[in-house]
Amino acid sequence: MRTNSTLEAIEDWLIREALGQPDIGEMFSGFCERLVAAGIPVERAMLTWATLHPLVEAESVLWRTGLEAQLAQYRHDAEETDDWLRSPIRAVLEGRETRLRRNLAGANAAGDFPILATLKAEGFTDYLVLSTPFELPTSKDFGPSGMIVTWATRAEGGFSDEAAEGLDYLQIRLALACRATIQSRIARTLAETYLGARAGSRVLSGLIRHGDGERLDAVIFYSDLRGSTALADRLAPDVYMTHLNAYFDATARTVMAHGGEVLDFIGDAVLAVFPIEAGGFDAAATRALQAADAVLARLEQAQAATEHPLLCGIALSSGDVMFGNIGIPERLTFSVIGRTVNAAARIEAMTKTLGRPLLVTADIAARAPGAFTPLGSFRLAGFGEEVELHAPA
Repeated sequence: MRTNSTLEAIEDWLIREALGQPDIGEMFSGFCERLVAAGIPVERAMLTWATLHPLVEAESVLWRTGLEAQLAQYRHDAEETDDWLRSPIRAVLEGRETRLRRNLAGANAAGDFPILATLKAEGFTDYLVLSTPFELPTSKDFGPSGMIVTWATRAEGGFSDEAAEGLDYLQIRLALACRATIQSRIARTLAETYLGARAGSRVLSGLIRHGDGERLDAVIFYSDLRGSTALADRLAPDVYMTHLNAYFDATARTVMAHGGEVLDFIGDAVLAVFPIEAGGFDAAATRALQAADAVLARLEQAQAATEHPLLCGIALSSGDVMFGNIGIPERLTFSVIGRTVNAAARIEAMTKTLGRPLLVTADIAARAPGAFTPLGSFRLAGFGEEVELHAPA
């Protein structure tokens, strides 16, 4: 098509957006508003894209004139609704089409998709679906997924040829800006999923070299599943995996719900950290104690749903740790190391010896007066001095 200065101004704006780190909903809203200002009578638009996320399969942003954009996420485990099965977006995806258009005006308006009847009842006259395929990592193979935008107007006669050509021309520019934004979202999701929110943020901000890191005061949470070796030997692999994930759901998910950050799964052990920050040691220790209590309660509840034992030992210790990249330059992991972490692992091993599911150091027990009882001082493997251990009273 023949471009003009108005369309070129929108194109320039999209390029500038792509060079930054825009919120995709705000960017799409700004794009739609600029279309309207340019004389393209868009009154409803929805941007949809597939993504790579452990919980979410796809996302969308719905924009309507005069309203804030609405972000929606569609989970992997969500049931396929009738609206989705009979939607034009699904038809475009599965047919690998790049364009679908329906006239909504007049008595003989097309009605092959339920959404069209709804839009017609709201006074819309034209509905246009444009798909812009490009490669993005996704959990399902639709081929190049890219993005799909649905455009609707109430203008008499629908979109003019010039307006439709303008949408065609600008959508590929929008796709470039969206691709950069979606890839950035996926990178952040992957970093936070595999490293944790704090570690993922550090890596994305540039702490990527071997040895990069920081010293951190923290309360360490360490738990280990009881009898896992025997279970792994006795159970079928898929059954054992289900059992292991039930344990992680009760431990790691609970720790995160109480403000802790899970840094590593070491076999069937969970290593997590409660940083000592604005609220000081008392706040971090209190959150860790609450998390430990909640974990034991969750495991007891989960035990009712399985015939296999769901027992664990939990240890809490506090002190100075090194939080950063360890390994070799070609293969790194971001974790915590140091005396405090080693102490937590050794204290957890003492839960078997002392027959207590939860052991904490004296300084942490002091944060809950009357809730703990001292068991004595013990020499931990690899440590020169004895450590005073406490268990719930």
